[in-house]
Amino acid sequence: MLKGVRKISDRVEKTGERVEKNKGQSGGQQVAKLYFRYGQMNASKSIQLLTVAHNYEEQGKRVNVYTPGIANREGLGQVASRVGIARSAFPIGVDTDLFASVRENLPHCVLVDEAQFLSRRHVEQLAQIVDELHVPVIAYGLLKDYRNQFFEGSEALVLWADQIEEIKTVCVQENCNRKATMILKVKEGHPVYVGEQIEIGGNELYRSVCRYHYLHPDGSVLIETQGKSMVPRGKSRN
Repeated sequence: MLKGVRKISDRVEKTGERVEKNKGQSGGQQVAKLYFRYGQMNASKSIQLLTVAHNYEEQGKRVNVYTPGIANREGLGQVASRVGIARSAFPIGVDTDLFASVRENLPHCVLVDEAQFLSRRHVEQLAQIVDELHVPVIAYGLLKDYRNQFFEGSEALVLWADQIEEIKTVCVQENCNRKATMILKVKEGHPVYVGEQIEIGGNELYRSVCRYHYLHPDGSVLIETQGKSMVPRGKSRN
């Protein structure tokens, strides 16, 4: 676990350096970019966002942190990691104008958590922030849902981002060391492949798995998490 945290910290520091040191060829001005950093569930996306925010603020620089209002499992306007670190953020509603919000105080950086829940319009506003206000934006989120389809926000970010980076994690299946590339939804010990796209949940509902164990889930992947109890279930495909 400690090795993983150190690796995350190293990647975050390098990301911060790229944002700060990315200079233009004329006048030495900073060239802002729109970054999309995606990963599966439990890939430490929120930890990275919180670390980047801390690093900026430790240097006396302003950071605007946003999160979609729909991502309210930890409370409205909260960015929280699995290790217990959290901070307040500006909640993004349907009518939120991100460009106007950032223009009010012109921070040194904009960070967005759960970016998969953004609308296409909000992603276009993030691009506008970069291009017209010259403020770098780093958006963190999922790429695909449990049906293996794009979210609206992640699809728009793939189309509009200047730089796309993957935050990697490993399949949760016991004894599997493949990279997790898909999200498996599990209800009452059974995999779910169809239904509404959005149902807010955590480890009790979703698992990060490789392609093989997405199609052939078994064993530990189908264990239902209820607090600290682990209840094994059978498997079927709906």
